[in-house]
Amino acid sequence: MYTKEIEITLSRLAKDLLARHAKQQLLNNPEETMEALQRVIIYNDWRYYVQSDPVLSDYEYDQLFAWLKQLEKENPHLVSPDSPTQKVAQGLAAASPGATKATRGAAKAFPSVPHLVPMLSLDNSYNADDLIDWDRKARELSGLSEIEYCIEPKFDGASISLLYEDDKLVRGLTRGDGVVGEDITQNVMQIKFIPPAAKFSKYGVHTIEIRGEVLINKDTFKAFNDQRAAENLPPLANPRNAASGSLRIIDPKEVAKRGLEAFLYHMSYHVMEKGVTEPKEITTHSNTLDLFTELGFRSPSKEKRVVKGIQAVIDYCNAFEHERDNLPYEIDGMVIKVNDYALQDKLGMTTHHPRWAIAYKFKARQATSKLRKVEFQVGRTGSITPVAKIDPVPIGGVTVGSISLFNEDVVREKDLKIGDTVLVERAGDVIPYIVKSVADLRDGSEEDIVFPKHCPVCNSRLEKPEGESVWRCPNINCEAQVIERMIHFVSKDAMDIRSLGESNVRKFYTLGLMKDIPGIYELDFSKLEQLEGFGKKSLSNLQEAIAHSKTQPLHRLVFGLGIRYVGETTAKTLANAVSHLLDYTEWSEEQLLALEDIGPKVAGSIRQFFDNKDNVAVLKKLESLGVNLQNTNSAQVGGGSLDGQTFLFTGTLSKLKRSDAEELVEQQGGKILSGVSSKLNYLVVGEDAGSKLEKAKKINTIKVLTEDEFIKLLAISI
Repeated sequence: MYTKEIEITLSRLAKDLLARHAKQQLLNNPEETMEALQRVIIYNDWRYYVQSDPVLSDYEYDQLFAWLKQLEKENPHLVSPDSPTQKVAQGLAAASPGATKATRGAAKAFPSVPHLVPMLSLDNSYNADDLIDWDRKARELSGLSEIEYCIEPKFDGASISLLYEDDKLVRGLTRGDGVVGEDITQNVMQIKFIPPAAKFSKYGVHTIEIRGEVLINKDTFKAFNDQRAAENLPPLANPRNAASGSLRIIDPKEVAKRGLEAFLYHMSYHVMEKGVTEPKEITTHSNTLDLFTELGFRSPSKEKRVVKGIQAVIDYCNAFEHERDNLPYEIDGMVIKVNDYALQDKLGMTTHHPRWAIAYKFKARQATSKLRKVEFQVGRTGSITPVAKIDPVPIGGVTVGSISLFNEDVVREKDLKIGDTVLVERAGDVIPYIVKSVADLRDGSEEDIVFPKHCPVCNSRLEKPEGESVWRCPNINCEAQVIERMIHFVSKDAMDIRSLGESNVRKFYTLGLMKDIPGIYELDFSKLEQLEGFGKKSLSNLQEAIAHSKTQPLHRLVFGLGIRYVGETTAKTLANAVSHLLDYTEWSEEQLLALEDIGPKVAGSIRQFFDNKDNVAVLKKLESLGVNLQNTNSAQVGGGSLDGQTFLFTGTLSKLKRSDAEELVEQQGGKILSGVSSKLNYLVVGEDAGSKLEKAKKINTIKVLTEDEFIKLLAISI
């Protein structure tokens, strides 16, 4: 029984073993070390697959698993038949020892059913040498000098198994313990790209079991967490946990709301109709993926690559890792499979993994570290952000030492304390965040994180507006706010003064050379010449960048002002609605609300900005220094081929960058909206379109365009 005491003991044992592994230091002897590794691995399998709440990162788990395999190889007489290396993951059934009350309740709702074929784990590799060694063994077993492989993404979601008989979906199972899964058929029916019927009979297939991964794409996950935040609920940790937990919700209607998706990528079992010979569509793995796509499933048929030889495999894996963040869903590596099914059968499998497949893991995106202290930073709008300082740890090729904790509510919800061991993840947008603290490793020396009552920079008493979760410094002249506003003003998406980055802004402010935004245009270059590191070329570049910024389109200035709640899209809306920026000093809140995508909160913030005499004075000063405050965008006066039309883009475009596509729309008089509504005229859909497409389909007035149709509409050639 996994009591709390046992869980704490096993979590601490895991950390001890990781430290020993780094030093290649056993416990008292190999046998004791192997036994400890088995206990820790089985416990972490249960935490990962059943609880969806791992206490180790994937990389740490793989290190321990590899160490156990190494010790068993060196000490074959000590190998236990119960070792996790000898079979699929142990102790994963929902009713396994230590299952929570909620889990046991789900077990009653979802009966256990055996898989037709065990769902084995894959052997893992983190480097090219491992792949080369795996290929060598496969060639030796097969007797071939070169093998054809199929490579596809390794999805970071929750595994499922689907059974079709006579073209109908009759059962959907979770992975469970790999031998027995939970029957979640009704929930599976709610998932996009899982058809209730598929014409397998067209190819003579009577019964087929296929495997796949359920996941939540990045946009849907973000929207779901935004909704939870609006309801004052804690955010879900990551898309994988969200997908896994969603599969086991009792009410299928609630499952449908989660926006789950699925990729189907493996045929594990099939029976042909009597007298029918297997067609070519199911003789290779690659052909089967294409078949799945043809029958209405979503498979990695587009992402896959069929190659000969292991060097081509390595090259494709390396290339795909660079594109990882451009995908709309999370992956953590690539899966390499022998393409020919007959050869797969010849190579066979161990009790733990098939010999004909291996997972190549990308650089780890999770790690554990120690939370040493929390600093409180003041943003350009006065927001106070707690920033965790952790022991530096490499994650995904980047060393992470500082992590934003967002606000006080997040700290409380995650129950973070100074001195905690924390699980850190670097998400697809490369922003690191703390998933959770590992409370089982606390020893009593941890300290509460205490939020300040006064601004850490100017000592003004902090305020927390009603309905908000962020504490703010109300002093707009606070030094930290002034500096942050200048950094934002010169940034790439604002006025784009490229030679004046954050470090120079801070240096010039500290030296008294620049005290506010207008001061950027009053820099004394004779004084800059005296500074170390500022030669003629760098000063010339800075002068040119500042001069160029004066002629930037009005929407860049609006965005650069840092008006609260005003992002790039809203900035364009504001810029296009007036002839001169100071016209807004005369606008009412009702007039602002009449603009596209501007609600009461945004309108109130804009009105507050232009009601502030200091802000108006800054704008007048900027204009006197030559900065453009007029709308020179021809779209305002109309005349373009898309005059008055509204557009929104979703999914990944293959021929155009999204920013370039949006600019093309605006050049021809169109407008870009931030969301789907009845005001939208066109939704341009790229690959892997998300929830926006589903919403648009429900509004008859919205026309959905492919990228090619959009290009044709604009009469351009790419």
